Amino acid sequence: MKLLLLADEESKFLWDFYEPEKLANLDLIISCGDLQPEYLEFLATFAHCPVFYVHGNHDTKYLKKPPEGCICIDDAIINYQGIRILGLGGCMQYNQKIKMPFQCTEQQMQKRIKKLKFSLWKHHGFDILVTHAPAKNLNDLPDMPHNGFACFCELLDNYQPKLFCHGHVHLNYSNLPRQDIYHKTIIINAYEKYYYDFCA
Repeated sequence: MKLLLLADEESKFLWDFYEPEKLANLDLIISCGDLQPEYLEFLATFAHCPVFYVHGNHDTKYLKKPPEGCICIDDAIINYQGIRILGLGGCMQYNQKIKMPFQCTEQQMQKRIKKLKFSLWKHHGFDILVTHAPAKNLNDLPDMPHNGFACFCELLDNYQPKLFCHGHVHLNYSNLPRQDIYHKTIIINAYEKYYYDFCA
């Protein structure tokens, strides 16, 4: 399955300098958040595959204008062509004075995952974890806005999915790897764009 993973910054390669072959032969596009709805709509229009997304911390405009033709997988497990995909958007709460819709504490993220307990049992786990924030101590950063969630590590430990893709921590912030591995799980930072061949 050929995936196009996206996050945080619209790719000029895909948008400004669009050519049909750049979106050809894709099976699925996954947005890990913080992208303009118009950008996702563009991709949904010209790619011959679904566009799945989770919310990034800057995606408040989605509340009024969600990207048309795209599928939100936040707090859900979606079975696509036999591949089980779990989505958990948002990032660590860093604005203490104003409640923001796509920021949450570690405890709140744990509660979101707990609500998925039956769905996780029903689907016998998942193959791909899609988030906006990284996992704790897995290529996150020490500042609160870019801290990862420890409960994501628990998900990886308990279900050992083949792929974990996230955004939020831009690759130009620090000397971070594009791809990493945690036990049996490949981790990909989807900043801007990344093509990935997923083997079920």
